[in-house]
Amino acid sequence: MRSVTDQRVGAAPATGETGPTMDAGSVLRVAIAIAFAYAIWRMGRAVLGSFARPVPEPPAPGELRKVKLQYRCDVCGTEVRMTAANDQMPEPPRHCLEDMILVTPVDDL
Repeated sequence: MRSVTDQRVGAAPATGETGPTMDAGSVLRVAIAIAFAYAIWRMGRAVLGSFARPVPEPPAPGELRKVKLQYRCDVCGTEVRMTAANDQMPEPPRHCLEDMILVTPVDDL
């Protein structure tokens, strides 16, 4: 005789399983989701950690600083890009016995 739980309409006979199991595809999807969650968590920690670090002090006087300045000779048109200087706004270089003109846009200074 069948038990009361097996008499429901459309009920499968009891096989001893407690519920659906995860196949290999489901396990792979869960593993990928965990990996993405970990990567996002690490990136978030890195971004928030960068806010906590103080800005480094400027180099001592006399040491070279990184700059990105572009100059043009008013006489012959030669252009020069300065990438390192001992000051944030160094004196312009000389060419054709004249000071060169700063042509770097103001927004880039």
